[in-house]
Order: sequence, then structure tokens, then C-alpha cells
Amino acid sequence: MIKDLKIFFTEFFNRSGLHILVSTILARILSFFASWIALQFIPNFELGLVIYAINIISLIIPISGFGASQGLLRYGALLESDAEKDQLFVYVLKKGSIFSVLLIVLIILFSSFLTNNLSETKPYLIAVSFTIFTLFLMDNLKVQFRILHKNKLFAKTEIVYNILLVLMVFLGSYFFKENGYVLAIILTPLLTFFIFLPKLRLKVTSLQKFQNPDFAFWKYSFFTSLANVATQLLIVLDIVLIGSILKNPEMVTIYKYVSLIPFSILFLPRVILTTDFVALTKNYTNKAYIHNYIKNYFYLFFFISISVIVFTFIFSEFILGFFGEEFKEYTLTFRVLIIGISAILMLRGLFGNLLSVIGKAFINYWISVIAIIINLISNYILIPKYGILGATITSAIIMWITSILSVVLFYYHYKKIKTSVSV
Repeated sequence: MIKDLKIFFTEFFNRSGLHILVSTILARILSFFASWIALQFIPNFELGLVIYAINIISLIIPISGFGASQGLLRYGALLESDAEKDQLFVYVLKKGSIFSVLLIVLIILFSSFLTNNLSETKPYLIAVSFTIFTLFLMDNLKVQFRILHKNKLFAKTEIVYNILLVLMVFLGSYFFKENGYVLAIILTPLLTFFIFLPKLRLKVTSLQKFQNPDFAFWKYSFFTSLANVATQLLIVLDIVLIGSILKNPEMVTIYKYVSLIPFSILFLPRVILTTDFVALTKNYTNKAYIHNYIKNYFYLFFFISISVIVFTFIFSEFILGFFGEEFKEYTLTFRVLIIGISAILMLRGLFGNLLSVIGKAFINYWISVIAIIINLISNYILIPKYGILGATITSAIIMWITSILSVVLFYYHYKKIKTSVSV
């Protein structure tokens, strides 16, 4: 096992995994700091309204650009030349931008309906909806760096984005309170995009005679984007329903910050899979490679999960006390989330990505549908009885159910794929 893990880490580092690891850790710390800054300068009620709006939009962001960035990642990884990858990138950027703008228009038109239970959120929802476009631009740029095997540039983009976010959140929140916070969230991705776009060095001549992707590309993109909503639902839908059912923006703020650290831990599998997704895609028919990868990944994250559970259970009150003394009474809520997160660390993070790797994004979509149904039913029963603890119990249940389903359905479909020695 030690020898296999050594090889696993060697391949990870050879793909600039260390740069992605460092950038992701810094990004999580800076993102956490930006949230903390907002908490210091913006009253809980107003901040709760903004958070409520942000989380509604977070549910929609995965389908920005009709999910084109997801198609760019998988189909771009399978292309041989950089010129073809550049062609696909420009095509995705043009078409996806149109879809994103149309999505923003729809949100503005239906903003009253989306904020029916908390009408004060409407102006913030309209403003935050513009992040659908700015984040789409930045996310596609980061994907392009990945498929061109420029993981160092991907890492730099992450770091610069989060440094700018901290600075802009500080200035915006200090001078303009919640309005400045919203403006910082909208503009930071756009600024980052324009800073790093020249690094691609696109050649206009390489964009001639480009064959547009077929229906399979858009089908994969859209279903993968819908599946990504599942991860967002684990916390976003909880926050939306807490605001809708309890009608108390302060409870939205409390849940947001109690869940901040548990969900931040998910950066660990993201680092590994962000680094390895392109390699996994290229080798998806090499079953020996895939099975060996699964074994090493599980060993690693089993030990990580046990360590996280033990550490956070011992120091729960100390961790929550960082946000304020009033947060310590939500220790049980914090611990339940940690138990749920362990399922994502060990199973869902890996097998959800592997389903996309083998082109079965629609499976992740149906798992998402199951998650939505359970979330809605369970939250409407548990939140009125137990408050935010009820929302936490729902999230933990969904994490484990979707994780187990991902494992079972991956192996069911993967056994049908023909084996190759190498790709």
C-alpha cells in the first residue's frame, strides 16, 4: 500500500499537483478571510439577505453557459493538438456567454418569484445574478489552462482571484457595506479573467475551419452542469429553505458560518481531482489504471476522514468560538456536518468525477434529482422542528446516500466499457 501511495503522489506532483494544492489552500484561507471580513463590517440582517441571494444564484451558476465549461474540460482533454483546444475554447466562450446573459435576463424577470418569501432580497438577487456571466468567463479560462496541462497557471489564477476578492471585499464592505460586498463578488472574476486571458496566447489563424461540437457535447455539458447542482444543494438549498421557512436572516448567517469550515474541507478531494481529471479522462478505458487509482485514492481519504472527524470533534467549541461566543451552542450542528462531509471525501468526490470521466454525466444528474427530492421533503419536516440542526441532518443524509449511489452506479456502468492497455 505504501509503495502504491508513493507512486500516486509522484504522479500527482508531476502534474503540478503541488501548485494546485498550495493555491487551493491559500484560496480557501483567503475566501474564508473574505467571508470573515464581511461579517465584521456588515450587520447580520443585511448580510443574511446578501447570503440568501448569493446562495440562490449558486444553485444556478453550474448551468451558466449551458454547462459549456464542463464539455470543454472533458472533450478538450480528448483533443490532441493545442490548436484544436484553442478552437473549442473560443467556441465555448462565445456560445456560453450568450446562454449566460439569457439566464441573467430570466432571473431578473422572475426575481419577484424567487424572493417571494424574503422580498428584501430581490435587489441583491438581481445584482448578484451578474456573477453568472463573470464567473463563467473566469471558470472557462481556468479549464483551458487545465486541458493545456498548464496547471501552474491555473494555480496562479486561483491565488490572484482570491487575493483580489479579499481586497475588494474589504474596501467594498468597509465603505459601502452590503452593496460594496455584492460589487466585489461581481467584479473580481471579471478582473481576474482579463488579467490572465493574455497568458493563453490564442492565435486567430488557428480558429479557421473549426467544426462545431455536436449534440453529444452539449448533452454532456448540460447534464454534467445539472449534476454539479447536487454539490451546491448540500448547503445552498439548506440556506434557501432556512430563510424561506424560518424567515430569519440571522439564522441564515449563523448556518452559513457554522457550515463554512466543514464545506471548506472539500478542497482536499478537489485538489486531487482537479489535477488528475485530464489524465483520468485520457486513460478511462485502461481499467487497471482506473482501479489502481481508486484504491490509492480511497486509502488516502479514509485516513484523512478519520483524522478530520477526531480533530473537529475534540476542538468543536474552539473552532466555532472563532466566529463568536454565540456560535458555540451549534456544536452538534457542526459535528453532524463533519460526519456527512466524510462521505464526500471518501466516495462522492471521486466517483462523481469518474462518472463524468466515462461520459455518464446523466447518472450524476439523476443522483442530483434524488438529492433534491430528499432535501425538500426532509427539510420541510425537520427545519420547523429542529431549526438549522434539521437542515444539517438533511445534508448529512444526502451526502451519504448520493455517495453510495455514485459508487454502485459507476461500477455498474464501468464494467460495460471495453478494456484497453493504454490510451
